[in-house]
Amino acid sequence: MKVSKRIKEIKEKVDLKKEYSLEDAIKTLKEVSNVKFTETLDCAIKLGVNPKHADQMVRGTVSLPHGTGKEVKVLVIAKGPEAKEALEAGADYAGFEEYLEKIKSGWADVDVIIATPDVMPELGKLGKFLGPKGLMPNPKSGTVTKDVAKAVKEVKAGKIEFRVDKNGIVHVPLGKLNFDDQALADNFKEFLRTVLKLKPASAKGQYVKSLYLSSTMGPGLKIDKDEAIASVKK
Repeated sequence: MKVSKRIKEIKEKVDLKKEYSLEDAIKTLKEVSNVKFTETLDCAIKLGVNPKHADQMVRGTVSLPHGTGKEVKVLVIAKGPEAKEALEAGADYAGFEEYLEKIKSGWADVDVIIATPDVMPELGKLGKFLGPKGLMPNPKSGTVTKDVAKAVKEVKAGKIEFRVDKNGIVHVPLGKLNFDDQALADNFKEFLRTVLKLKPASAKGQYVKSLYLSSTMGPGLKIDKDEAIASVKK
């Protein structure tokens, strides 16, 4: 298989067998970025859990202190005054029947859907369409709530939802590579701290098995997990 010049340049600058410190990994990914757009810094954590067991499902939300750098499109399914509150808080779309009809016709051009509890019986009927897209509101993630204004502001400010996949990996974006190094480190630490707090009581053995940072088109760098965990427990 032919290796592109871009990949060759990256391979010359990184050591894929090395365990990097958080700070060195961020610096290295910035240095080797050689594409014409601003890449996203991604984090993947391999956990010692079995997601097939409900009591080992790791799922939650985290408010990244410096946001993700991505403009998040928010739809709020709510009636009357609550729909108005959502729009005033910064929601891109808000309403009830008109948006249920749009979703039924295949529209889903949003990143997050927030809903009030009273509309969930109707919205729940669209679960087969919204579920696979990761758009179905859920009380555990704070996207089913009466306080829609607060939920909209949190999502716009950088609150993201995550859940472990079938392979035991949790994956999230931590911001853009043009963020300040410290801002990216802060976002990483807040995410790791949140994942550690969510350790299931039934999970045995090593909880965090490995940690990786990567950029959209860049390499995946292994992070010294013991050092990273120690840094968030200080």
